[in-house]
Amino acid sequence: MKAVRLHEYHRRPVVEDVPEPRVSGPLDVLVEIGGAGLCRTDLHIVEGQWAEKSGVALPYTLGHENAGWVREVGSAVTTVAPGDTVILHPLVTCGLCRACRAGDDVHCENSKFPGIDTDGGMAELLLTSVRSVVKLDPSLRPEDVAALADAGLTAYHAVRKAVPLLYPGAQVVVVGAGGLGHIGVQCLAALSSAEIIVIDRSPDALALAEELGAAHTVPADGGQVAAVADLTGGKGAHVVLDFVGEEGTEAESVAMLRRAGSYFVIGYGGRVDIPTIDIIANEINVIGNLVGSYNDLAELMALAAQGKVRLHTTTYPLDAVEDAMADLHSGRLRGRGILLPAGG
Repeated sequence: MKAVRLHEYHRRPVVEDVPEPRVSGPLDVLVEIGGAGLCRTDLHIVEGQWAEKSGVALPYTLGHENAGWVREVGSAVTTVAPGDTVILHPLVTCGLCRACRAGDDVHCENSKFPGIDTDGGMAELLLTSVRSVVKLDPSLRPEDVAALADAGLTAYHAVRKAVPLLYPGAQVVVVGAGGLGHIGVQCLAALSSAEIIVIDRSPDALALAEELGAAHTVPADGGQVAAVADLTGGKGAHVVLDFVGEEGTEAESVAMLRRAGSYFVIGYGGRVDIPTIDIIANEINVIGNLVGSYNDLAELMALAAQGKVRLHTTTYPLDAVEDAMADLHSGRLRGRGILLPAGG
């Protein structure tokens, strides 16, 4: 089968033939990939940012946002069958550790992360566990929802954590309305009555955010901190969701908070540097966000089936992965890039 393989850091991956994975365990599920999302994390992987953390041996197959159709299942699998349309939680978890038993499977002590520390889904087939498989509503197509498996799930997870802080009348700032942020805006609109303020460099992204439920849009032209101060009566936002996490948004996000506000770090690449006296004096919270749980993904798929969350995507055949990565790196890609291994 064809797969997108990374052979060396700082060099773009290549499409090559590799052996097909085989079902061998009772809980295995073999999935024909109908859509594999392209994420900025994939660029960071190529740049070597994940090399030490993941410990993965090169070469390996990229792709951690995956959806498709079940081709074959192990002997103990009863919840899905060949032909079912599914989306895959990005982690393969054990189900036995304390975190898994508590429903916090994102922190499974024995997890694997296909596309990060083991072979992923930028390929025609992916072998996973039934614990990772969410059966989709018949109205949803793999290529339309694949990026919700990680980018959407991460955005939903952060918003879900922020919702208790966002009472009616509260103000929330979304920094970056691109691939993750435009999903976050929709999740906020679906789950809360807060006043949504969106900041982005792109006029197109701001126009889209307004369509999706933003009450105010602010261009990232250097005056965004002052603009948020004006919109919040000089008090600052109750919550800032930073979907960029680099190039200065870290400091700007903290500056937009009111006293006792909460800064949710979702995008990454930069550094958070806050004097401890400011954290104490203003009693602010800094909250990290990884991917969400299996239940988070199931809830997000319910919102997608209800039409409350939708992805803006550009599709590419698997062989065009280099073009897709170039578009993402240059900022030409609006929304999410989706590779189509099956007939793309």
